[in-house]
Amino acid sequence: MPGSFSHHFDTPSYKGTVTIPTGLFINGSFVDGSDKTTIDVLNPATGNFLTKVSEATPQDVDTAVKAAQDAFATTWGLNAPGAKRGELLYKLGTLMDAARDELSALEALDNGKTFNWAKTVDIDLSVAVVKYYAGWADKITGQTLETDERKLVYTRHEPIGVVGQIIPWNFPLLMFVWKIAPALATGNTIVLKPSEFTPLTALRMCAMIQEAGFPPGVVNVITGYGNTVGAAISSHMDILKIAFTGSTIVGRKIMEAAAKSNLKPVTLELGGKSPNIIFNDADLDNAVEWTAFGLYWNHGAACCAGSRIFVQSGIYDKFLEKFTEKSKSIRIGDPFGKDIDQGPMSSEAQFNRIMGYIESGKADGATVHMGGERFGTEGYYINPTIFTDTTPEMKIVKEEIFGPVGIIIKFEDEDDVVRQANDTLYGLVAGVFSQDIDRAIRTAHRVQAGTIWVNCFHNFAPNIPFGGYRQSGIGREMGEYALHHYTNVKAVHVNIGHRM
Repeated sequence: MPGSFSHHFDTPSYKGTVTIPTGLFINGSFVDGSDKTTIDVLNPATGNFLTKVSEATPQDVDTAVKAAQDAFATTWGLNAPGAKRGELLYKLGTLMDAARDELSALEALDNGKTFNWAKTVDIDLSVAVVKYYAGWADKITGQTLETDERKLVYTRHEPIGVVGQIIPWNFPLLMFVWKIAPALATGNTIVLKPSEFTPLTALRMCAMIQEAGFPPGVVNVITGYGNTVGAAISSHMDILKIAFTGSTIVGRKIMEAAAKSNLKPVTLELGGKSPNIIFNDADLDNAVEWTAFGLYWNHGAACCAGSRIFVQSGIYDKFLEKFTEKSKSIRIGDPFGKDIDQGPMSSEAQFNRIMGYIESGKADGATVHMGGERFGTEGYYINPTIFTDTTPEMKIVKEEIFGPVGIIIKFEDEDDVVRQANDTLYGLVAGVFSQDIDRAIRTAHRVQAGTIWVNCFHNFAPNIPFGGYRQSGIGREMGEYALHHYTNVKAVHVNIGHRM
């Protein structure tokens, strides 16, 4: 029988005990992996061992897919009316809302993000997304199309079947619901792999899925490594669609595996190196606050982080002074501590990766304006870091760092900054700060990215699509747009009494 993980929290932010199963969730039950092996889960605040979770194998992927196929054919898919799907999704959202402190505590413990940010951003948006798609479940409609009086033609948007979903470690709960909610609303069944670094909230969600009353096999969650379980999902002949959030490098591999297997459609939400543009006429204090949030939110581990900060020459010195002051005020420490702004990186591997980029910036001749070193001696903490005096070919300018590291670049005019902003392989988001609304909108239209925030940053809503241009991905998460990725469109031609 699979084990469980119980943790007692006695912190300024949360007091209570959380217990979750640690097995694979297949066909409505928690089970051991077929090889009985496990994966260690560590606390990023200390580097110490937390628990073990079951390690899935390709054989377990086969078992999960079979359970999902059976559920699709019998209790879900076209056998579960939209109203019923919506009812269960709404109940799941309600259960999440009631457990927001518990979910926030698991996010902080497992990922390193602060409890307060998890509760006020991650959990709020996660609940809103689930309830939003609950409202869509009975509104998946086709069209009646006019041809001539001898024929009736209509379209149906039918669920695809078993879909595979692979999510990252930086927003474990948020990415979980971004994936499952539109898939379930449209009638699909799911085999999902969370990150092996941060599996705990996904496993807690499985217990809630049980409690909400979803039929067995509708959602299957298997913890395992990318090179085994992720690869098996991507290449599985009976998984009919794949959705992935993570790095561009891995996204390429998943797309290749999908093409080489059964040519399953793929949606990818990938990396970014997002520009944040501050014009001379920006409200300077407002721009500083939003820019800090845009860079440092979630300890900088966000694909949409505004890490290339372009500041017009007329306010460059003043902005740098104020932004430095703001950055130095960020409070780093235990994610459960009182008034903490930034916790640790989520793993030692990610800590080392970020520090490698910092050393690369130094070696390339960039100026470390502030930060650039480890914070403390325990856990995976990094001080907020600002580079100046960079050049376009530097790795820290071109590549996604995924940590609390930003570069500040001076620009002269609108054409200059648009050219620099678009000089990237990515195209996920951008920010524009200006009190001239004509300039702000004009710049927003010229910058090549899937989301543009004007005079704000990281401003999400469940009904607004999110996704990127170029190597930032394919397809969209959230909003009505996400639903289109989870249905097949069927045209039905009905002959009305016409004989050959």
